[in-house]
Amino acid sequence: MGKPVVVTDGNFQETVLDSETPILVDFWAEWCGPCKMIAPVLEEIADEMDGQLTIGKLDVDANMNTAMAYGVSSIPTLLLFKDGEAVERVIGMRQKKQLLGEIQPHIS
Repeated sequence: MGKPVVVTDGNFQETVLDSETPILVDFWAEWCGPCKMIAPVLEEIADEMDGQLTIGKLDVDANMNTAMAYGVSSIPTLLLFKDGEAVERVIGMRQKKQLLGEIQPHIS
């Protein structure tokens, strides 16, 4: 059963950029309502796509360097990384079907 992993400024290289599987990083904050709404959707996707896709969660308040490096100015922002590169950016709340439609083309 897949679970979202915690991503920080300190482990970003190892967890995201060096990941063998695509990883969808959720840039979020505790005070963000839409972030809380999309969290269960991401947990479902993490469970269903275990082994094909990793879900990462990066708290922008605690990890500002990475958020700034990737130009994250509104949350939730989801960045899909594949082979160390950001290949898709999704900003704002999405329903599961819509989100999967946006990221599926990048997942083999």
